Amino acid sequence: MWLTGWSDLYAVVVVGLACYLTVVVLLRATGKRTLTKLNAFDFVVTVSIGSLLATGVLDPATSWAAVATGILLLVVAQWVMAKVTSTWPRSRWFVTAEPTLVLRDGKLLQDALRRSRVAPSEVLQAVRTSGSGSLASVAAVTLEPDGSLSVIPKDSLGDGSALADVPGVSDKVPDVAGLPQPDDGHA
Repeated sequence: MWLTGWSDLYAVVVVGLACYLTVVVLLRATGKRTLTKLNAFDFVVTVSIGSLLATGVLDPATSWAAVATGILLLVVAQWVMAKVTSTWPRSRWFVTAEPTLVLRDGKLLQDALRRSRVAPSEVLQAVRTSGSGSLASVAAVTLEPDGSLSVIPKDSLGDGSALADVPGVSDKVPDVAGLPQPDDGHA
């Protein structure tokens, strides 16, 4: 069927606009954290909101109130999770992976690459993108919880405190107040 009736299209437009406005208002009300780079929990929330929106727009048996309640539930759950993980940093493991060191002092860490399923070519690309032409000029490359690769050139390492929460590095950097020190097995 190409068109079952104009009332169906009208319902899609009206409910679609209502759902869209609901999402915009909820995202603005909950702040920037809701729109940051995705960790696993953020990804689940984003996909679930998309599914709820699609259901609300295309299924005439689903009310706007049900869709709005579902979206509100997900946004509030994400807000609560962000609050919990910022209040108790050790709880972050539940929703966020820890960073992984994949290159140290210019040398690729093959075991870490294998465990993280990162190809050496991806690390090389990140190093090139950072403007470095040599691995020897790089102090560290970290696979971040959001999947991005952070490159720290040797001349920018400083005291290394930005690496304080990276397992395998904490033994060589100063303790940073407020950050949990990872258990990297070097104790």
